[in-house]
Amino acid sequence: MDLPSLSLLVEILDAGNLSEAARRLKMSRANVSYHLNQFEKAIGVQLVRRTTRRIEPTEVGLQLYEHGRKIRQELEAARESVAALGQTLQGRVRLSVPSGYGQLVMSPWLIDFKRAYPGIVLDVVFENRVVDLLRDEVDIAVRVMSDPPDNLVARDMGPVRYVACASADYARVQGMPTELDELATAPLITSAVVGRQLRLAAYLEGERYEVPLAPTLTSENFLFLREAIVAGLGVGLVPDYVVQDLVACGEVVTTLDPWRLSIFGTRMVMLYMPNRHHTRAASTFIDFMLDKARAHVPL
Repeated sequence: MDLPSLSLLVEILDAGNLSEAARRLKMSRANVSYHLNQFEKAIGVQLVRRTTRRIEPTEVGLQLYEHGRKIRQELEAARESVAALGQTLQGRVRLSVPSGYGQLVMSPWLIDFKRAYPGIVLDVVFENRVVDLLRDEVDIAVRVMSDPPDNLVARDMGPVRYVACASADYARVQGMPTELDELATAPLITSAVVGRQLRLAAYLEGERYEVPLAPTLTSENFLFLREAIVAGLGVGLVPDYVVQDLVACGEVVTTLDPWRLSIFGTRMVMLYMPNRHHTRAASTFIDFMLDKARAHVPL
């Protein structure tokens, strides 16, 4: 058994199929398939099961995959240690963050991190969809959720509080909802998931309520939603960080303040793979962002 074959197996299983593995390795699909077959013949067992869309590891394949990942991570850590001798910390971190929280809250933190660690390459993707960390080659993801998946490490970055809000002009002319059920018929501005009935979870004095929503304007771009709220197009239902500065200056007003409102989750969490030896760059980034999150004072 040799390290290149073990590394090839890791790449194939991380990619999920031979075509994607070939793209990442800059090899032909046939060449990847040939070397995988030779590896299986050399050790005398099947390592992967092929389906029409994906490949999955056998029990032996999964064990070798886990060993292979640990070896590759140790090698990467060793390279970083050598590179760091007499130099600034180096490495690469691929990060996936929500569009709103990433742009409105995390952007200054990311800039501070780059100033502190100029040798670390940050690859930041702003997106709201649930990511497959292995498939998408993401080291760390930040997401809003209440129940993080069991197969990932979830580090708490603080509560997510939604607010019902509108421009001061809209509130003066149209009035604001004063009862929770009024949100079901109000001209709502919020984010939504295509093909899924949007429901608001609301908590008051230990009781939980649900309200079905029918927004008049939806988008995954929270900067756009912020502009729509300011323009007086309706009642916004967004995380507090989207409008907190506008609320502070009186341009936007809130309603239903005694309620704790939530749509997609109540916590912001940082997700990464368990049992994974992080590079110094990734470990430094995780600690830096968690310190920033703990110091962040929500509205």
